[in-house]
Amino acid sequence: MCGRYTLMVEPAALEDRFDARIADSGVNTPRYNMAPGQQLPVITSDEPETIRRLEWGLVPSWADDDSGGLINARAESVAEKPSFREAYERRRCLVPADGFYEWVETEAGKQPYRVAFEDDRVFALAGLWERWEPSEKTTQTGLDSFGGGLEDAPEDDGPLETFTIVTTAPNELVSDLHHRMAVILEPEREREWLTADDPQALLEPYPADEMRAYPVSKAVNDPSTDEPSLVEPLES
Repeated sequence: MCGRYTLMVEPAALEDRFDARIADSGVNTPRYNMAPGQQLPVITSDEPETIRRLEWGLVPSWADDDSGGLINARAESVAEKPSFREAYERRRCLVPADGFYEWVETEAGKQPYRVAFEDDRVFALAGLWERWEPSEKTTQTGLDSFGGGLEDAPEDDGPLETFTIVTTAPNELVSDLHHRMAVILEPEREREWLTADDPQALLEPYPADEMRAYPVSKAVNDPSTDEPSLVEPLES
């Protein structure tokens, strides 16, 4: 799965990388511990020239309430599963990142690792997004249990826009850490993910050749901690 990720670039560099403008004043980077329940930058299929914030944890449009947002969607079933089927057909998004965390069981407990390209370059994860409208009897609950933080909380009224990250089988590097990995899109095919009639061929493991994985501080376990030290390799 993908449960945390990083985006360490400044806003201007983010705009240049995706040839899109930041239209939401709440978009703030660098970030070192992006977590479910937070409002995070994405580029949606209906506004491909805009970077805006959606809440991480997809709530289907037909859901009775906004609890239990889905942070990941399996590539193998995303076209059929009711929670994701309509979004896969009509509402895809790019999720900017430059690394993600995985946890490995050790004798001393779970050890977090950061997975990134060797040059820490920015990439896009394949995502899906949804818009959920509360009824008059519905109260939004969000994903506060994930510790998203008050500054990232959505408004309590109006539509709730959410996203999920698509996962696939791991490449040779990630397979040592976890049995799933987030789908990293080839830069030249990012716009294809937003527009293609059938983008299933894009949902393959990204080659491990230029990637690295290294252990980091367990301070990343706390989603309210967001500081540069989180991405520093642990000393051996």
